[in-house]
Amino acid sequence: MEIESFRALLTDQGQALLTELREFTQAEELALATRLRREYPAELVRAAFEQARLRQRARAKFGPDADLMYFTPDGVEQATRRSVAEWRAGRFAALGVRRLADLCCGIGGDAIALARAGVAVLAVDRSPLTCAVAEANAAALGLAELVEVRCADVAEVDVTGFDAVFTDPARRTERGRVFDPQAYSPPLSWAIEAARRTPFGALKVAPGIPHELVPEGTEAEWVSDHGEVKEAVLWFGTGAAEPHRATLLPGDHSLAGGRLADPEAGPVGRYLYEPDGAVIRAHLVAEVAGLIGGRLIHPMIAYLTADRLVETPYAHAFELTDVLPYKPKALKALVRERAVGTVVIKKRGVSVVPDELRRQLRPAGPNSLTVILCRTDDGPLMMLGQPVGG
Repeated sequence: MEIESFRALLTDQGQALLTELREFTQAEELALATRLRREYPAELVRAAFEQARLRQRARAKFGPDADLMYFTPDGVEQATRRSVAEWRAGRFAALGVRRLADLCCGIGGDAIALARAGVAVLAVDRSPLTCAVAEANAAALGLAELVEVRCADVAEVDVTGFDAVFTDPARRTERGRVFDPQAYSPPLSWAIEAARRTPFGALKVAPGIPHELVPEGTEAEWVSDHGEVKEAVLWFGTGAAEPHRATLLPGDHSLAGGRLADPEAGPVGRYLYEPDGAVIRAHLVAEVAGLIGGRLIHPMIAYLTADRLVETPYAHAFELTDVLPYKPKALKALVRERAVGTVVIKKRGVSVVPDELRRQLRPAGPNSLTVILCRTDDGPLMMLGQPVGG
């Protein structure tokens, strides 16, 4: 999208088109586009359709706000999910941050959440189009007074006088995702230095960042939303007592730790616990084992087991009915005998493709079953049961 085409969407004609396209479907696109080109310039119609499609995609991240906001294709893909941005903004506000520099602001998802938390934001990006979109988003949501958008190289921004810096480096290029933190734009080393220029700082990184790259004295937080790990953030200046944190949204459950040794492995009990992905990424499985009185099934596998049920938001519990050596033919016979039509397959440490195994089982019937496959020193196990409360 060119910036001129985007600015045309902010005119009365552009706004009228976006309103008409709010709920359009792919099936009616051709006929609708043909009719609208008789009333509006073709380039404006093209831009409006593109923006309407982006808004529909963005609803998963931004909810109802998406229908008022503006996006670029990269912006939809890379923007922080609203729930995650609001959690981070709340942490900044609780630290007493009132003025923050948002470097590499993108379309403004974090800036919007920060402004709603009462923080004045300088939002910086080097792309003129992205800055125009971020500025339009702040205005559309009534936050223009708290969000100043500046088109500039973040390396040239003076953050003197700000309470905090938040940096979200680009982790994608035209060739795809970037895995080397020093290949981020700007590089990880620069972003770490920037985070230390103000009393508080936060740096968004990929969830798979190696722990050895986390700087000493920072708090590394992994965040999941509805069980899916979304991001990791390195916090500076918080004075956290523990080096790692796992935060689960919704519900704002946050577990800190990172100093405990791995729990011992032992026999499978009545319940199996599958820790949330953020817990696993943060290396907090030992902390969850302590909460439930559990043990590992295998020293290298993040499945916990216990003889009693303990409710915890940090792991999904399954009540087991069978614990057997993994044999596909035996599993197929059990599925048939128990009239199982729905099979959920989970696995760790075994080379099984769940979809292929499910086809081999040929499930048919009214019942459901969860099959959990796990490597052990004595060979792979199959543990059968049901999710607690599921």
